[in-house]
Amino acid sequence: MTKSFKEALKARRTFYQIDNISTLSEKELLDLIRFAVEHVPSAFNSQTTRVVLLTDEAHQKLWKIVKNTLRKHVPEAAFAKTEQKIDGSFSCGYGTILYFEDMSIVHALQEQFPTYKDNFPIWAEQTDAMHQLTIWTMLEEAGMGASLQHYNPLIDDEVRAAWDLPAHWKLIAQMPFGIPVAQPGEKEVMPLDKRVFAFTD
Repeated sequence: MTKSFKEALKARRTFYQIDNISTLSEKELLDLIRFAVEHVPSAFNSQTTRVVLLTDEAHQKLWKIVKNTLRKHVPEAAFAKTEQKIDGSFSCGYGTILYFEDMSIVHALQEQFPTYKDNFPIWAEQTDAMHQLTIWTMLEEAGMGASLQHYNPLIDDEVRAAWDLPAHWKLIAQMPFGIPVAQPGEKEVMPLDKRVFAFTD
C-alpha cells in the first residue's frame, strides 16, 4: 500500500543497517530523483542543486575514496572503527546519492543582486536540503532506508575527479541507501510547545 506523504515523512529515519538491494530499478531510481529535482523549489528559481546517483562499482568506488581519504586523517589506532562503520553502514548498501550545489550560479546571482550577496550561499544550501528530504522521503515510501553523511570537503576533489564533475560543483552531502535490515532506535523528540508557536495579533 502506498503511504501518504505524512506517513512517509514520519517513517523516514536514519537507517545505518542496510543491504545491497533496491526495491526500484535503475530507471525508477533516476525517475524518482529527476521528479524531485524538477519540482523542489529554489530561491530566485536558481535551480542550483545537482544530484548524482552512484550504484554498483561506482557506489563502491565512492566509499573506497572515503576510506582512503580518512586513512590520512584518522589516527591508525582509531581507523579500524572508522572502516567498520563505512563497510557496515554505507558501502554495504545498494547505492549512494551525491548532492552538490552549482556555485557558478550562486556567484552569478551574487553579482547580479549584490544586496542579497551573503544570502545566496545560504539559500543554495537550503535548496539542497529540500532536495535531500524529498528524495529521502520518496525512498522511504518505496521501501528503502537511507542515511545522510558529510565527508565533504575532505573528499570533494577526488570525487569530482573520479566522475569528471565540474570544479564549481560543491559537494554538500552523501546519501547511502538500500533495503533496511534493522529498525532504528527510538527517536527523542522535544516538546512541540517549545518549538511551534502561533499568534493571531
